[in-house]
Amino acid sequence: MEEKARAHLIISGRVQGVFFRAETQRAAQSYGVNGWVRNKPDGTVEAVAEGEKNDLLSLINWCKKGPPASRVDDVAVSWQDHEGTFDAFDIKY
Repeated sequence: MEEKARAHLIISGRVQGVFFRAETQRAAQSYGVNGWVRNKPDGTVEAVAEGEKNDLLSLINWCKKGPPASRVDDVAVSWQDHEGTFDAFDIKY
């Protein structure tokens, strides 16, 4: 069985107003990852995702590119212990 983990992401660049949250949700669902994504007041996007570590790495790599209209400057990742608290991947407002 694969290792489960939780990743906390802060994505910076031109990541608001470019469908980043909706596309991140779609990508997370395609990788079978649960958690949430939201815009932060400072212009970054924050996400918390849980799942198999390889699936999380796939989501992180997707976030480094983002949707076509975005420009990602950085994805800061902090790894945490898997908690199993999510049953879907949601957009927080």
